[in-house]
Amino acid sequence: MASILDPPILTKVAKMKERVCWQHPALVERHIDQTRLIIDDGRSDDAEFSFLVIGDSGSGPHTDHHPQRRIAEQMVPHLQDCRFLLHTGDVVYQVGSSEQYPENFIQPYREWLVGGDRTDQIAFDEMLFRFPFLAVPGNHDYYNLPRLYSALVQVSRPIRQLLGLNLNPNVGWRGSGVGDAYARAFLDYLKGMPADQMAAHLDRHYGPWDDQTQGLRYQPGQFTRLPNRYYTFRYGGVDFFALDSSTFNDPTLVSENTSDSAQQRRLVAQRETIQRQQQQIRDEALHLQSTDPHAQERLDDLQAKVEQLDEMLLDIDKQTHPNATALVDTEQLLWLRNALIDSWQDPSARGRILFFHHPPYVTEVTKWAQGQTMAIRQNLRWVLDQVAEAVPEIGTHRAPVNLVLNGHAHCFEYLKTEDTGHADSHMNCVVCGGSGLSLRRQRPEGTMLYEALETDADGQTAFKLVAKSQLYTGLTGHKAERRRPYSFVRIDVTGDESPQFVLTPYISERFHQGWQEYALDPLVLG
Repeated sequence: MASILDPPILTKVAKMKERVCWQHPALVERHIDQTRLIIDDGRSDDAEFSFLVIGDSGSGPHTDHHPQRRIAEQMVPHLQDCRFLLHTGDVVYQVGSSEQYPENFIQPYREWLVGGDRTDQIAFDEMLFRFPFLAVPGNHDYYNLPRLYSALVQVSRPIRQLLGLNLNPNVGWRGSGVGDAYARAFLDYLKGMPADQMAAHLDRHYGPWDDQTQGLRYQPGQFTRLPNRYYTFRYGGVDFFALDSSTFNDPTLVSENTSDSAQQRRLVAQRETIQRQQQQIRDEALHLQSTDPHAQERLDDLQAKVEQLDEMLLDIDKQTHPNATALVDTEQLLWLRNALIDSWQDPSARGRILFFHHPPYVTEVTKWAQGQTMAIRQNLRWVLDQVAEAVPEIGTHRAPVNLVLNGHAHCFEYLKTEDTGHADSHMNCVVCGGSGLSLRRQRPEGTMLYEALETDADGQTAFKLVAKSQLYTGLTGHKAERRRPYSFVRIDVTGDESPQFVLTPYISERFHQGWQEYALDPLVLG
């Protein structure tokens, strides 16, 4: 039985448009661009500023420790001189349910919230941030929960406890409602607003973006909603582009009736291997001794592994399901293309940063070769190639964006792309997905990522180096010697026409049931 359901891309897009009343006549009449966000803190013109980045955080507490809260506490001192926080997606696990927000978001990030000293009185859809918390949706924020699976998990929980079956799926009774919980928590949710209140709401919370359009005003402590599932804002002359990558991550369907048949067989064999691994994990959980001081952490690892394998099965199903069709949110990708071109043609813009959930490049063991990773890479290239073609200043040795920030892979990683043959060459890629959920290892194949080129007449395939991992921080060691370095990143932006970005990863490391906190050496990126 499937434990999670990923809705079709067209359904995600349609539902999210309904929730923000996309292109409602009252919005069109006011020339409101529902992708524009204005950080209205009185300091957005400062050339030098700092911000924080986290991702894949919303796990809630483990039985005897709380990595997500540990990272939040380590970030609190930075709130004094950082301007905002970017979240790269997967805000709450396992299925983005509203019932999981109190424990998996509101309590851990209480210092960010107005009234955070009384978390039990904050509704998930009425959160007001005193410190800007700028999110994008991840795949888990969209997942639905099969009703039968949910019922079995809840009904069997007392029986599992009685029998000592301690694997505890991190699900409740409900799923995300195709991202509805995320939308109610973070977006300017206009659906259902009485008609006689719409005009006053728009006049109160939207203001001039430029001479022609209006954007949504984000006012810390007063009104802290985002305009859409993807959006842009400018701070310190740097243009930020927040994307919803869960609507352009569908991998190409592998056909059973073409030369892809070998790939089809490989995926089927991989599915069988994963299913055997899941059974082995359940068997190991049955035999763990409660007297073992490391038993609970091992159970946490095993449950995380089961969930990780579920995601891998979902990725395989996307490639092999006979009724699947690879779809792309072309509207969003065209918006990004046009927005990047506009940014390059604006002399007051001095840099560009993308942040979204699924990384185009990563060496984490479960994500580096996934079909979804390849889909994200190809769709991003499609956009950036068009931007480079339209903007002569970019040239062949300059990426169209300064930074790409992602999550999804549960680690911290900095990669630099090589000459890929596309406009994503020489690009700085940062993965920040180790901020609370279980961590994962780097792939044993190493730090270099290659792509297959053409296959010659003898069946020999040539490969091209496309990226190198410069720094990776994730799970290491085995059993009682496991090290779990959870992380967040601080980015300091310098104040010149060609800004530098100084990235400092901060670590809260769990080892031998204790914690150690430290910072890694800063990375200076031009």
